[in-house]
Amino acid sequence: MKISQLMLFGVFFIGISSIEAQEKTSLTLDEAVKLAWEKSNEVTLANTKVNTKKYELQSVKNNQYPDLKVSGQYQRLGKASIDLHNDGSSSESMASPDRAMLGMANLSLPIFSGFKIQSSIDAYDNLYEAETANAAKTKEDVALRVITYYTALYKAQKTLDLLNENQKQAKQRVTDFTELEKNGIIPRNDLLKAQLLVSKTQLSIDEANNNINNINFYLTTLLKLEPSVKLQVNEEDFFNLKTSNAPTSDALALENRKDLEAIRLQQKASEANIKVAKAGYYPSIALLGGYTAFDLKDFITVKYAMNFGVGLSYDLSGILKNNSHVKEAESKALEVKNSEALLTDRIKVEVQKSIEDYDLAINQSVVYDEALQQASENYRLVKDKFDNGLSDTNDLVEADVEHLTAKINTALSKATIIQKYYELLSVSGQLSQSFNLSKI
Repeated sequence: MKISQLMLFGVFFIGISSIEAQEKTSLTLDEAVKLAWEKSNEVTLANTKVNTKKYELQSVKNNQYPDLKVSGQYQRLGKASIDLHNDGSSSESMASPDRAMLGMANLSLPIFSGFKIQSSIDAYDNLYEAETANAAKTKEDVALRVITYYTALYKAQKTLDLLNENQKQAKQRVTDFTELEKNGIIPRNDLLKAQLLVSKTQLSIDEANNNINNINFYLTTLLKLEPSVKLQVNEEDFFNLKTSNAPTSDALALENRKDLEAIRLQQKASEANIKVAKAGYYPSIALLGGYTAFDLKDFITVKYAMNFGVGLSYDLSGILKNNSHVKEAESKALEVKNSEALLTDRIKVEVQKSIEDYDLAINQSVVYDEALQQASENYRLVKDKFDNGLSDTNDLVEADVEHLTAKINTALSKATIIQKYYELLSVSGQLSQSFNLSKI
């Protein structure tokens, strides 16, 4: 007896040491989503793309400002021979300059370019806004991934807790059956059935531990945490999440989905690109100005040579060639329009499915609650009959398994409601608002 107690104490001590050796971190769902938005590679890439579009827009806007170019030259000359070809004869030799200096400044201000500049600005402005909407959609997708992993982690941890609790009862049953079998009260077959249930439960425990480790790794990788960190879902925090005001139609989705907003902005950009293409039919007009200074040593000096005027350019051959560019831009605009129609239909299907899944989760939870009450009462009655010799081991084990299954189903169904609720918010474009993360 003393040896058994020492072994039990040793196992307990090893278990406690192993738990303390692992770093455990409790995160609320809100904290996990915020952490993902701050650190995930997907969000970082999305923000970088937004910045790229912002710089592209600024570059296009610069085309409406004047172009000012300054150039200068300094040249050393060899023995230059200069002949002015004057009609009069002169015996006096011309100077031979040994250096030349030239300075020029040219200014060009576009006045009219067939509305190309403004249309290009409009196109890139809409593309920038579209990329911003795409980034917001990426953040919502990342948030939904966090929710999926977080819910799966809770389900695995809750399943493990229920399995461990049931395993204690199963092992105690084996201990009791061992004594009864030794005294010849029950047949050995009943003991083997009890032991078999312990083995099967242990397999389920091992599988649950495997699920926890895998999901924990997925979540820590997404959140950029150390792989050694063991995340713990606090049941109270999890079930305090609000699941009220669930969308009941696709109206919110068609108004708030960021991917739909992005494609609508791309449509506006494609319409502006048609105007850019049509600009080839028009001439370009610009104000011109310049200043020139020139000095050929000991021969000629030019100062204050200023010029100004109007420049006109017109690509006449481009009038015929430009038609294909216009057709191309119009075809691309039509592609975007068709893509918007396809996405709209897909969103309607996604919302309808999510509504049905959410309602199903609620209905199933009600049924699982009833099943748990029935399984609990059934196990109590079978246990009483078994204790009074009116039921066999098969009935007891079967009732025990049904009771465990009912407890697991009930616990997981509550988590499924929360998961389906957030999935419905996601397809409706309401996920970010639910976490108040718009400033991240």
